[in-house]
This record gives sequence, C-alpha cells and structure tokens, in this order.
Amino acid sequence: MSVGHSVAEDRAAREAATVELFEARAAASDPERQRVLLERIVELNLEIARGIAQRFRGRGAELEDLEQVAYVGLMKAATNYRLEADTPFIGYAVPTIRGEVKRYFRDCAWTVRIPRRLQEIQGLVSAKLPELEQSLEREPSTEELAEFLELEVKDVEQALAARGCFTTLSLDRPADETGLSLAEVMPDEDDVAVRQLEAVDMLQPILHDLPPRERRILELRFVEGWTQADIGAEVGVSQMQVSRLLRGTLDKLRHRLTPLQAAA
Repeated sequence: MSVGHSVAEDRAAREAATVELFEARAAASDPERQRVLLERIVELNLEIARGIAQRFRGRGAELEDLEQVAYVGLMKAATNYRLEADTPFIGYAVPTIRGEVKRYFRDCAWTVRIPRRLQEIQGLVSAKLPELEQSLEREPSTEELAEFLELEVKDVEQALAARGCFTTLSLDRPADETGLSLAEVMPDEDDVAVRQLEAVDMLQPILHDLPPRERRILELRFVEGWTQADIGAEVGVSQMQVSRLLRGTLDKLRHRLTPLQAAA
C-alpha cells in the first residue's frame, strides 16, 4: 500500500469517526455527555488546526500562539457544525479555523503599532538579556534589567508588555533578510498553500466514496505519475477508456467539491 493511499485512508477514517461522534452528541441529552463528545471531536481533528497554523508561521507570530488560535477556531467549528448540513465537517472546519487565524492577525497584530522608543528598548533587551542572565545565572527581575540597561523601570515594563502580540514587530519593521516590511510580506490574497490544504482535506471524504477502480486510476495518474496507456494495462481497460474514466471522475469530484468551496 502506498503512503498516499494510507494517508487518504487515515483521513477518511477520521472523518467517519467524527461523524459518529457528532451523531452520538446529537442523540445525547446529558450536557456533560455532550461536552465530553465535543472534546473528543476536537481532539480527533487537532491535526487540521495544527496544519493551518503551520501555514501562517513566519509572519511575526509565535507558532504556539497560532496553534492556540487555530484550536479556538476548531472548537467553534465543532460547536456550530450541524450534521444535516450538506458539507463534510472538514469543509466547514477549515474556513472557520482559517478565519479565526486571520482575525488574530487583523485584531491583534496589524493594529499594534509599537512606539519607536519601545522598539529600541525591546532591541536592547533582546541583545543584553542573555548577558545578564549568564551573569546572574537566573532570569533577572524587571528592576535588575532596568538597572543593567540604565533605563527607567516603567520604560522597561512597557517595552516588555508590548511584546504581547508580536514580540518586537510592527508593520514597518523589516520582516526578514530581504528587507521587506511585515505589511509587504503578508499577502492580500488567500495563501495558496492554505487553499491547497483545504482542497486536499475537502477531497478526502469525497475520494473515499469513489469506486475502488476510480480511486486506483486517480492514484496511478496523479500520485504515481503513470501514463494512461500504463494505467490501462494495469487495470485491464483501453487507453481511451482510461481517458473517459478520468474525465468522468474529475467531473464528478469537481461537482462535489464546488459546493464545499462556495460554503468556505
């Protein structure tokens, strides 16, 4: 069994288990039982949240913070999702989580404009703190740090507090070695990698519903890179039949996927 096929099976199994948990939660009348089932749904789908958080790393926010925000989005998705919706949970969860992460950047990041003086103090702290920690053999207090930097305690406190959302970053600060500002690095359009992640995850339950021969042909063509002639020899049909099967299967996937993308 190929690695790609194994991953597809794992995702299909996760989606099936998620549906079962939602069904059990819908049938449960005890609030505590509903809460436990909701937590199990979230735990089962944490990989989705982590994957989306990974796509947004390197934009000034700590990965741990992004993951926490993504978990909040996953919890919201699990809480609000309804089984009667004509959309698999993954198709509902991915745009919900992504929206939560984007709100984090908009509300917590882009509105934070750290005064230049506090940025300078933060730079001093970053440069000098290791030296002071080595000298003291422990983490210094704010007062000790202020004394070491020859600054007012209140100034150091403000600089440290301003590290909340973006450590020492502001919109105008260079984001990387290219010299581009953070505002220039953050694209206006949706991240292509995130859209690809969504498409792959949305497709998993749809692919699972295909007949085995159609799944095999798709795997050979788009995962293994086989030619249509080789595929035909493998599955026992002509090259022309492979072409028709591929076209029909792709049309079927496109038809099933379009409503999910519209819902996103």
